[in-house]
Amino acid sequence: MAKAKVGVVLGSDSDLDVVIECLRLLKLFGVPFEIEVASAHRSPQKTRDYARSASRRGLYVIIAAAGGAAHLPGFIASETTLPIIGIPIPSSELMGHDSLLSIAQMPSGVPVATMGIGKSGAANAAILAVQILSLSDRALSRKLHNFKNELTRKVNKASEKTKIDMEKIIQKL
Repeated sequence: MAKAKVGVVLGSDSDLDVVIECLRLLKLFGVPFEIEVASAHRSPQKTRDYARSASRRGLYVIIAAAGGAAHLPGFIASETTLPIIGIPIPSSELMGHDSLLSIAQMPSGVPVATMGIGKSGAANAAILAVQILSLSDRALSRKLHNFKNELTRKVNKASEKTKIDMEKIIQKL
């Protein structure tokens, strides 16, 4: 197995059902990744050690998913100079809004790229990681370009289908 380029850190194993789309996309692009469960609150030393050793272990980007107070992405960002991408998990009564604000409101000097809440945010975290890595990897850049073209193709196809369906509906009026 290739050496991981992206670290994916979950604040809890229960976050996996949201983060699975991130992992699927990283795999689709052929980006080697590793997964770790670590908590800024319950295992701070493990989390600190992970963040501090990430660059030395060959990681280029860390994706951190957290719910509730969501300190994990910011905690990791405070311990490394690698780009950190935060995924807010909708785990509390506030349905992820608390997590979103916790991750987005980092103090100056400790940036975390904050994605949207939940599964779409997890997907975008993977795509942003791929975009970062593609800056120095032509093959990955081509895969990303093809991926974006496929998104466009699907939208255009759906648009044509909708026009045909609407014409049929209008004729029946």
